[in-house]
Amino acid sequence: MSMTDPISDMLTRIRNGQMVKRTTVDIPLSRVKQQICAILHEEGYLSEVSIIQEEGSHGVIRVGLKYHQNRPVIEEIRRCSTPGCRRYVGKEDIPSVYHGLGIAILSTNRGVISSRQAKKFGVGGELLCTVF
Repeated sequence: MSMTDPISDMLTRIRNGQMVKRTTVDIPLSRVKQQICAILHEEGYLSEVSIIQEEGSHGVIRVGLKYHQNRPVIEEIRRCSTPGCRRYVGKEDIPSVYHGLGIAILSTNRGVISSRQAKKFGVGGELLCTVF
């Protein structure tokens, strides 16, 4: 059975894993999901990101969840653009998540980048998700 929204599934796996205090979560591999996880790791929301390729099967992204004083570092992770309703923003309209405390992740012509990088490059694109 095919999945309608794989990015939303990835965000839900991370959210559910943190609610039950898991240390790692496995996510089916895709290039976009790998780039989103890399951004979350660079920004300090995830402890580790590794790719596990098994012979004869699809790969898996193993994500290490991060906690601070027994509370998840990611307090809120929300999908903004869905396959049924895409949300595009220009370079002037990139949202500030909780007055700069969080980040937004965009898909642009320069690839999947964070809102800070998009403002620095002066590009807009599809608003994938926000993280705080």
